[in-house]
Amino acid sequence: MSKFWSEMAKRAEPYVPGEQLAKKNIIKLNTNENPYPPSPKVIEAIQNELHTTNLRLYPSPTMDELRTTIGAYYGLDKANVFVGNGSDEVLAFAFMGLFDPGKPIRFPQITYSFYPVYAKVFNIDYEEVPLNDDFTLDVERFFESVGGVIFPNPNAPTSIYLPLHEIERILEHNKDRVVIVDEAYVDFAEASAATLINKYDNLLVVQTMSKSRALAGLRVGFALGNNELIKGLIRMKDSFNSYPVDRLALVGAKAAIEDETYFREITKKIIQTRTWVTEELQSLGFKVLPSQTNFVFTTHETYPAERLYEALRQRNILIRYFKTKPIENYIRITIGTDEEMKQLIRAIEEIIL
Repeated sequence: MSKFWSEMAKRAEPYVPGEQLAKKNIIKLNTNENPYPPSPKVIEAIQNELHTTNLRLYPSPTMDELRTTIGAYYGLDKANVFVGNGSDEVLAFAFMGLFDPGKPIRFPQITYSFYPVYAKVFNIDYEEVPLNDDFTLDVERFFESVGGVIFPNPNAPTSIYLPLHEIERILEHNKDRVVIVDEAYVDFAEASAATLINKYDNLLVVQTMSKSRALAGLRVGFALGNNELIKGLIRMKDSFNSYPVDRLALVGAKAAIEDETYFREITKKIIQTRTWVTEELQSLGFKVLPSQTNFVFTTHETYPAERLYEALRQRNILIRYFKTKPIENYIRITIGTDEEMKQLIRAIEEIIL
């Protein structure tokens, strides 16, 4: 460590993203990107913006048009919406603006690995709640948290969805603390907790446009919640960067939200492919957790996960392997196109049979 680093830099343990190989002909199933392109209306909106002289001007610091569009989609007001440069930035502002040092927050032991990163860098104490043996959340262990609660729904990397009535139990038992539900994958699942926002003023729902809207390259995320929670996030944003989302991202994201037909079409395709992949893996001796995401989390009866990960990597197929107990024998596989998944299954058959 450098003697010039701040204490914050010294205690940081940076998040490690999925592997990115600078090779051609890679089947990339390790970062949960959408296998389909964005809506044609997104491309049109971006091209129209490029044909103006607007890029010489700063984007809107309040992002009112996009916030209004997102709010209308969820039956909320603009005041209930916060927009940031990807949901990771939104989560960072939430940790800074809604959680306090000295008051331990709770999140699952097996969860999105950015949570402990943020907790450490912002000096927030935390308690990791072990999952049940079937990888579901032990809901009652999230009751009465001192500092607040955060968890993904569906959970990552396990892919398991927590029904809304269980989320309500957590909210009811943390009335004076913020509960953040991180819904990066919710569009592949049963329902969003956004429907609970008008009922619970301690609920913040965070979503991304990287997965179901196929906009990982634009970096747009948003939060939905009580207007007082949103004001807290805006205070943090404006203390760091008043213009976090550029003009192209703003118009592209707005077009993506407005094209409901295209969104439903590609989401349906991914869910159908997920069902097929699950059945194929099960026929090959895999245990597949019940996924409500755009990926599957799976383990083989006899073939070690790390060996399978390495063997697929040698065949230019990238999946995600977490060398962490108790999931050290599981792999996470993003749902790609039908052709990509057929190639994956053929490769797995060659490896394990």
